[in-house]
Amino acid sequence: MAVSSPRDKYFGVWLIFFMLGLGTLLPWNFFMTATMYFTSRLKDSSLVDSHANQTEASGEHRSLLEAKFNNVMTLCAMLPLLLCTCLNSFLHSLIPQRLRVMGSLLIIMFVFIATAVLVKVPLEPFPFFSITMAKIVIINSFGAVLQGSLFGMAGLLPSSYTTPIMSGQGLAGTFAAFAMICAIASGSELHDAAFGYFITACFVIFLSILSYILLPKLKFFQFHQERNRKQRPEENSLNLMNRGEAADEDIKQNVSMINIFKKIWLLALLVCFTFTVTIGTFPAITADTRSSLADGRSWEQFFIPVCCFLLFNLCDWAGRSLTAVCTWPRKDSMVLPVSVVCRLIFVPLFMLCNVQPRQHLPIFFHHDGWFIFFMVLFAFSNGYLASLCMCFGPKNVLPHEAETAGAIMAFFLSLGLALGAALSFVLRALV
Repeated sequence: MAVSSPRDKYFGVWLIFFMLGLGTLLPWNFFMTATMYFTSRLKDSSLVDSHANQTEASGEHRSLLEAKFNNVMTLCAMLPLLLCTCLNSFLHSLIPQRLRVMGSLLIIMFVFIATAVLVKVPLEPFPFFSITMAKIVIINSFGAVLQGSLFGMAGLLPSSYTTPIMSGQGLAGTFAAFAMICAIASGSELHDAAFGYFITACFVIFLSILSYILLPKLKFFQFHQERNRKQRPEENSLNLMNRGEAADEDIKQNVSMINIFKKIWLLALLVCFTFTVTIGTFPAITADTRSSLADGRSWEQFFIPVCCFLLFNLCDWAGRSLTAVCTWPRKDSMVLPVSVVCRLIFVPLFMLCNVQPRQHLPIFFHHDGWFIFFMVLFAFSNGYLASLCMCFGPKNVLPHEAETAGAIMAFFLSLGLALGAALSFVLRALV
C-alpha cells in the first residue's frame, strides 16, 4: 500500500534547494565579475617593492599574463568542471551525499576567504597568476561535484524540485551583474569592489551550508530519502539471488548506468545543445557589441553591463523560474527538440549586430533595439528550455534510478558549457 507524501511545510525544501542553487553559481559569477581586478593585478608593479635591476623583459612577461588571462581562465574552469561532473556521475554512489555536498561547500568557502585575504596582500604578477588559476581549478572541480550532487538529490523528489536549483543559479548571474553595475555607478576602486564580491560570496556559501544542515531535518525530504533507501536494498537482494557472485553485481550496476542513459539520452543531448549554443554566443560575441546610440560616455559605459549581462541574467532567471508553474511542451513532444534546435538562429543574429572589432561579416542590425530584442528571446529560451530538460530527465527513469539520472543530466549540462566555450573562439573569429 502506497504511503502518501507529507507536505513541504512552508516550502522549506523548495527554498533550501533554491539557496543551494544560488550557492553553487554565485561564487563563480562573482569571480568572473572581478576579471578586471585580476588583470589589473597582473600589470600593477606598485603593489611590490621593485628591485633595481628588474629588466624590461619582466614587464613584457606581465603583459603576456594579462593578455592570456581570459583564455587560460576559461580552460582552467571548463576542463575540471567537465572531468569532475563526469566522475561524479559514476562515483556518486560510492561517496556519501553529505560528504560530497558539505565538503564541496566548505572547500569553496575556504578558497573565497583566501581570495578575499589576497586582495590586501601584495604579490608579483606570476605568483598571483598561478595562485588564481589554481583557485579557479579548485572552485570549478568542487562546484561540479556540488552541482551534480544537487541535481541527483532533486531527482529523488517531485520533478518541480529541479526548478529551484535552476532558478537559484539564474539569480546568481543576476546578482553578480547587478553588483557590477553598482560598482561602476559608485566609481569604486577595482580592489574595493573585488573585496566586496568575495566577502559576499563567502556569506552566501555560509548560508548554503546552514541550509543544507537543516535539510535532513525536514519531514518532506526525509520521506523521499527513506523511500529511495527502501527501494535500493530490494533491488540489491534480487541481484544477489539471481547472480551468485559480487563481480556479477558490479557488471549489473554498469549495465544499469547504460540503461538509465538510454532512457534520458535525448533530454541529455538537448540540455547539452542548449548550453553549447548559449555559451558559444554569450558572452564571447554579445559582450563585444557596441551601442549605436551612445552620445556620451555614460551610456557606452553601461550598455554592456545592463543590456548584455543584467538583461541576459534577468530573462534567463525568468525562464528557469517559469517551469515551476508551466511545463509545456511535454517531454515526449517533438516541439521540445525543435525549439532547442531553433535557438541556432541566434548565432548569426548576434554576429550581424554591431560587434566590434570585426573583419569578415557586415553589420545588418545597427540599432540597439535589435540587440535588446534578440537578447530577451535568447536568454528566456535558454533558461526555460534548459530547466525543462533538467526537470524531465530524472522523471524518465524508475524512482531508485533518479539520483543517477540527475547526475548524468548535470554531466551533459557541463559538457554543453565546455563545448560552448570552445565554440566561442571559432564564432568570434568568424565575425
